Amino acid sequence: MPSTELVILRELLAREPGFMSGAALAAKLDISRVAVWQHMEKLRSQGFEFEVARARGYRLVRRPSALHALFIAAHLKGRARDFPITVLDEVDSTNDEAARQLAGGRAAPFVILARRQTRGRGRLGRAWHSEANGNLYASFAFRPQLAPARMPTFTLWMGVNVCELIANFCRNAPGIKWPNDLLFDGRKAGGMLTEARIDADQIRDLVFGLGLNLNSPAGAWPADLARRAISLAEQTAGPIDPNRFTAALIGRVLLAYTQFVDGDHHKTFADLWNRHDVLRGQPVTVLQGTKRFAGIAAGVDDAGSLLVRPIGGGRPQRFHAGDVTLEKDA
Repeated sequence: MPSTELVILRELLAREPGFMSGAALAAKLDISRVAVWQHMEKLRSQGFEFEVARARGYRLVRRPSALHALFIAAHLKGRARDFPITVLDEVDSTNDEAARQLAGGRAAPFVILARRQTRGRGRLGRAWHSEANGNLYASFAFRPQLAPARMPTFTLWMGVNVCELIANFCRNAPGIKWPNDLLFDGRKAGGMLTEARIDADQIRDLVFGLGLNLNSPAGAWPADLARRAISLAEQTAGPIDPNRFTAALIGRVLLAYTQFVDGDHHKTFADLWNRHDVLRGQPVTVLQGTKRFAGIAAGVDDAGSLLVRPIGGGRPQRFHAGDVTLEKDA
């Protein structure tokens, strides 16, 4: 059952940029107009502002600039409308928190969002810069009950869906550097990290983590990241509404997850991957421990492995894991 404040926000959003009368809100909620005013005061204390016009009612004129669970929920539509959302001011890692809550028995699916991570990490245990600067740190928790053999393409599939979503908010679509980096013109805008717990012959717990540079200003990066990082706001020449974006992300992730579990992703995965693959046709070096392999990236196979053709020709080599460097960036 949605809270009164959530219903108020949904009704006002549905009528933007128009007004909704206090009488209509009271009738919708089956409460008095005085009670409506009291709930509006609660929302004002959380950073919302409303314009009040005689004979016209209320209109939302200011909203929180940071992640706000109630406002994200107000933007959700369709199957995602009642999706459980947790927003934290600070956490060590959203992936770790999601894993802890799964282990504690919390019903899945759900999402953990944080305004700041103190131990954010990416693939291969690398640290992920996670300050409270308007960026997005999110981890989606699932219990898929799938065979582990089905999982190698999961991150790639989720990645192309995130790219398609970002393209709706930015002037340009990002690309993916296999297997988990989101790039604009070679500069990193985000990264993904999928972690799973396997029981016997099936995936029991699955966490899909996503870090996105949403609103970091161009001059805010640490010196070692300034030339390698970029935010979505830099691509749009203006700030991204984090709550509207996060609601759209939740809807897209849930749809992509359902398609993956049902096996429907096979219909479009190859086309989407080819659309966003930044490595294909490029000279790359793959590092696996102390071993290095140089060649030309040739896409991925059905199992999500990176294909690399030897420089002198021959059959492509398959890489299930490894650290990939574009030679022009080396």
